[in-house]
Amino acid sequence: MKVILKENIETLGHIGDIVKVAPGYARNYLIPKGLAIEATEKNAKALEHAKRQMAYRKNKALESARVLAAKLEALAIEIAHQAGEEGKLFGSVTTMELAAYLKDKGFDIDRRTIVQTEPIKHIGDYSVTVKIHPEVSATLKVTIKAA
Repeated sequence: MKVILKENIETLGHIGDIVKVAPGYARNYLIPKGLAIEATEKNAKALEHAKRQMAYRKNKALESARVLAAKLEALAIEIAHQAGEEGKLFGSVTTMELAAYLKDKGFDIDRRTIVQTEPIKHIGDYSVTVKIHPEVSATLKVTIKAA
């Protein structure tokens, strides 16, 4: 089944793309949630007009993502964690903890957008990537201290 995307979906495509998906996925998830519309001739004609609006929304979302990335890169995160001798943490610092810290600071970041290259298991300074938009990502400076 072919659908026209109304929102950016990481696994499928960008706003305005016509993609082929399983009929159940479109019927039960994409269309009811307002993420896509069925790609009929009528909708394809309306797509021309909608593309202009979608391009505007896409540019607006990209610009807000860049502003958010600049704010996140200016932020320095300090987390106190239980640690043993030689700076080894009891457990590890997870993306859930980082997302909770960012939420306390006023940033609404989903934990699934935070990408850790390696688990944080020692005291020290780390850099963690946050994928805000498909074209924009920010690097967080994370400092882990002993509690």
